[in-house]
Amino acid sequence: MRMNDYSALGLTFTLASFTVIILLLMGLPLAWSLSRYKGKFKPLIEATIALPLVLPPTVLGFYLLLAFSPDTFIGALWLSVTGEQFVFSFAGILVGSIIYSMPFVFQPLVAAFEQHAETTIQRASTLGISRSKAVTLLLLPQIKPAIVTAITLGFAHTLGEFGLILMIGGNIPGETQVVSIALFNHVETLNYTSAHNLAMVLLGLSFIMLALLYRFNRNQPKLFVRRQNKDKDSSTDKGYH
Repeated sequence: MRMNDYSALGLTFTLASFTVIILLLMGLPLAWSLSRYKGKFKPLIEATIALPLVLPPTVLGFYLLLAFSPDTFIGALWLSVTGEQFVFSFAGILVGSIIYSMPFVFQPLVAAFEQHAETTIQRASTLGISRSKAVTLLLLPQIKPAIVTAITLGFAHTLGEFGLILMIGGNIPGETQVVSIALFNHVETLNYTSAHNLAMVLLGLSFIMLALLYRFNRNQPKLFVRRQNKDKDSSTDKGYH
């Protein structure tokens, strides 16, 4: 592989890492709030979060390009504060990736909170445990499979972004040229060997991540059953004694 390919790989992993970290920091409190919210606007909020699942990435990239161009108020404000334009920059593709990968991180967290939050907090309150401690010490460990799923899906989805990145970030080596764009460049120049190398990296990494995710989630019920059986055995032994 060429130096630009290694640079594209490094930029892609950096982009995916920052995207997942930011989404997780945002997603946990927002998913908690959304799972507790029962108002009439909840379907609209859920539809907004899930919109990137059905919206073509080029459409989202196009409107982000219009919203953050230097001719707009937001784009001009960003330019005056940072000294560089928002579009065709790492900051631009990062914001685009956060928006586009949002449902892959939010939805598993919301579903987990809706399933476990109420019963866990109620049981904790009967034991005199505060709500904050119940969430941090009991609920978050309980939804660990959902957190791992959110991290894996968000990271893997960001690795494969193409249309959105191309619209808002362009094709600048070392700054906005991610692996998918570098691969496309190799195909356009008929450099299939380099394209194959990059494609195999993405394919192998995505497959390994998903395989590990399925293995992790499949082992969770088994661990839970073993723990339940162990508790039953200990309670039975106490009953005999």
